[in-house]
Parts: sequence; structure tokens; C-alpha cells
Amino acid sequence: MAEGRTRVTIWNEHRHERHERDEPEVADIYPTGIHGALTEAIEDDETEVRTATLDDPDHGLSEEVLKATDVLVWWAHIAHDEVPNKLVERVHERVLDGMGFIALHSAHFSKIFKRLMGTTCDLKWRHDDRERLWVVSPGHPIAEGIGEYIELEEEMYGEPFDVPPPEELVFVSWFGGGEVFRSGCCYTRGRGRVFYFRPGHEENPSYHHPDIRRVLRNAVRWAAPTPGADPVHGNTQPLEKS
Repeated sequence: MAEGRTRVTIWNEHRHERHERDEPEVADIYPTGIHGALTEAIEDDETEVRTATLDDPDHGLSEEVLKATDVLVWWAHIAHDEVPNKLVERVHERVLDGMGFIALHSAHFSKIFKRLMGTTCDLKWRHDDRERLWVVSPGHPIAEGIGEYIELEEEMYGEPFDVPPPEELVFVSWFGGGEVFRSGCCYTRGRGRVFYFRPGHEENPSYHHPDIRRVLRNAVRWAAPTPGADPVHGNTQPLEKS
């Protein structure tokens, strides 16, 4: 890590908020892009943040960038198919090697999240609903500083959510239509930690909410690699008897 700080790369497909003519409400909510709002949420004295978008050279995620990334934050929605499979494999290898990965909102349908989960990651959805994001694991580091719940106006996601059972479940959402959803799911893949966090529909200002921002900062700290011995695989010799 650079000078003891966690190196974060925020990847955003950057499609909705750049089309001011077609989607002016999204550009109004996120004038610097969703990646800009996420940078404001995450960046502090403990982090070093860079951003990348789909239209950047090498889609912003060259081997050099990924090697210099401790935690990769991923927001995507309408351009999943534009992400090349070669890049998906590159990110997947880095996660197995220890890079943290945070999938936000519609990134549940991204190629890389489906690759990490090994399932369709499908769900129910509906626009414009009241959400109460309940903390179901109050002692978890990702929930530090959050009360019993966070109240939002958001897009509804509903069960069944086709993902493997989370190793740890931090948040469960309840919506005005009665639906519930596993909204904060923790996994381990290889040496890397993976967190899926549901809020963040582009037409809602959730990434400006102070509690959502706190969750994001907590998640980055949780997902960052921790020091430790490198694993050793393959044939090995027994210990010598003393």
C-alpha cells in the first residue's frame, strides 16, 4: 500500500450520467459522474483513490492499474456486455490473489460479479419505492457507526436473489411493497474479500447519503488485503523429527 494508505480504484461504466440530453435527472444528481460521488464518499486520509471508466484506454483497468489496486469498487448497469472477457479474467485473477472487490447496485449483473458468484445473480426489481436498509449484523466492521437501519428512496430489488449464501450478511432491505432483499453480502474468493452492496440506483441520490457513504468507507477498510504469509501449494516434505 502507498504510504500505509489503501489504494482504491473506482470503476464506473459512465453511461447514464454523461447523457445529459437523454437522462438529465441523472446528470443533475451526479454532475461529476457516479465515480465522482463515490470518490467523495470514500476518499480520506486512509485511502488513495483513482477512477476508471469503460471508455478509458484498456477500460481503465490495465494490468499495471490492477496491480496497484488494493480494493476495486465497481458500478455498472447498462453496458455489462461491453466489458471484454479478457478484462473479466484479469480482475478475477487479482481478486483470487487478494484484491478486495465491492460490487454496487446493478453490478450484480456484471460479468465479473457473476464470474465470482458462479450463478445468474438474477432478482426482482421495480422503480421508486421506500427502502429500509436494516443492519442485521451490528457487530460487523462494515456496519460500524450505523444505527438500526438506513431510510432511503430507491429502486426495489426483491428475492429470490440468485447468489450463493453469503458467508456474512450485514444488511437486509425491506421495501414498501413488502419485498425483502439481502443487500449487504460478504464473500471470500481465494485470498480476496468480496462485498455486494445494493443501494445506488442512478436516479436516486443514495451516494450522497451520509450513512451510505460511511458504509462504503467501512467496506473499503474491510475488503482491503491484510498482511500475512503467502500460501504454499503443491508437494511438500514432512517435518523432520526432533
